Order: sequence, then C-alpha cells, then structure tokens
Amino acid sequence: MSAYIRLAAAADAEQFCEIYAPIVRDTHISFEQDIPDAAEMAARIAKTMPRYPWLVCDIQGRVAGYAYASPFRRRRAYQWTAETTVYVHPDYKRRGVSRALYTSLIEVLREQGFCNAIGVIALPNDASIRAHEAVGYRKVGVLENMGYKAGAWHHTGWWQLKLAPVPDRPQRPRALTSLIDRGLLGSLLDAGLPFLKQKDLHSEELI
Repeated sequence: MSAYIRLAAAADAEQFCEIYAPIVRDTHISFEQDIPDAAEMAARIAKTMPRYPWLVCDIQGRVAGYAYASPFRRRRAYQWTAETTVYVHPDYKRRGVSRALYTSLIEVLREQGFCNAIGVIALPNDASIRAHEAVGYRKVGVLENMGYKAGAWHHTGWWQLKLAPVPDRPQRPRALTSLIDRGLLGSLLDAGLPFLKQKDLHSEELI
C-alpha cells in the first residue's frame, strides 16, 4: 500500500477541485458560491504555502483528501492563530483520512510556532464536528445566521485547538522552509499515518 502524507503542489489543484466542486455546488458546507478552477486553486496554494501548510493524503498517486491552514485574520496581532480546513474524497470517507491529515497538519503548525488553530464550521455538519473534536478541538461558540446558501440561513460554529501555551514574548511563526531545512518536516507529516485504516483503503465499500 502506497499511502503517505505530503506537501501539496500546483499539480494537485485539479484533483482538489474534483473534491471541492461538489461541496461548493451542492452543499452549504462551504459558503463559497463560485467553483474555483484548477488555476485558481493552484494560485491559492502558491499564495499561502510559504507560511501556511497545504497537505495531501496521497494513496497510490490519487488525492484521497487534503487539509490546509490559512490566516485567521489579516492583522498582525492574529498571526499566531491559523484557521484550518480539511476535505476528503467521497471514495475515502470513514477511512481515517481526515484524522490523519489533521494530525499531521497540527504537528506542522505546532512546530512552526502557532499557538491556536481555529475550525469554522457551517452548521449543521456533524461529520466536520466529529473530525475536529477527534483531534482535540473544542467548541467555543456559535454565530447565528451568518450565511445564506442552499435556500436557508446557516449558523457558523467555532472550534478551537490550543496548540501551545502562549508565550510572553512570542516570536513570529516560522516558515515551512525552516522545517525542511532542519530536517523535521518528514516526521511531522508521518504523524498522521497511524490513523489511516490501511486495510480499508482499497475497499469498494465505505465502512
């Protein structure tokens, strides 16, 4: 079984779109209204990757899911907090992909020096709530009627994971290249692999 977690690349953008397009088109899970094409997705990766990781769960060359971090807010005082997101291909749901990706993503963010991770969930979304809480996020609040999509108003739930104690004099979070230069990235990405249900990754039926 060739299954591993790696950094995303522009070449992954098309498969990312295959996963993300039905979510935008058919659900309220993403408040985005226009489906991004591969060029737009590649541009998003390139824009954020110098500082915020995009990770891929690669199973025999196929993108089984992806997770990424992005700025929580643009003002500099927020720079120690990252917003996190994970999406899984329908063929690989309930096979540990989400937990594997989030585990690796959290370890990378923690080593970079981020203090908090935030998951913003358009409600209802029980699967996303389970995915976040499985890796330690806790619900900290709900904002009511924040978006109108799919013919209804939706609340957003806010889940927080404390990555590290907040220091008195925080240093700016490190870029991904610093982890590569120090030889740390490989082990951090491998942190999520034990959560992949290896025996089920080839199964034609969801478990």
